[in-house]
Amino acid sequence: MSGAPAPAAVPAHFQSFLAFDFGLKRTGVAVGTRMLRTATPQGTIRAEGDARFAPIAQRIAEWQPDALVVGVPFHPDGAPHENTARAQKFARQLRGRFGLQVFEVDERYSTTEAQAAGALDADAASACIILEQFLRSLA
Repeated sequence: MSGAPAPAAVPAHFQSFLAFDFGLKRTGVAVGTRMLRTATPQGTIRAEGDARFAPIAQRIAEWQPDALVVGVPFHPDGAPHENTARAQKFARQLRGRFGLQVFEVDERYSTTEAQAAGALDADAASACIILEQFLRSLA
């Protein structure tokens, strides 16, 4: 994970973030702020490939985040796998398309945790877990 973002226009404690739990067919979304260090699920985008970027653009326009956060999966031992590379590619695509800073967060077990908590939308709940983990890591 990179260091904390510091856009000049927004004081650090007022920064907001949009987080994504990337999947090939579904991408969970959550929004949160640095000041509250909590995240709220924003539903799951059910789209594949480039089709997912239109609803992502709508969410970015609606929430005006200062930066984006993407969950990157790894094997339990920390080794990367094919979905690791896919999530990292997605993060690069977000950076290129929207010109926002993108942070990658190790998302091991986030979906399992969301399901264990009884989430109705496990993908969006997983995005919340990813974002709250990121927010806790900020100084």
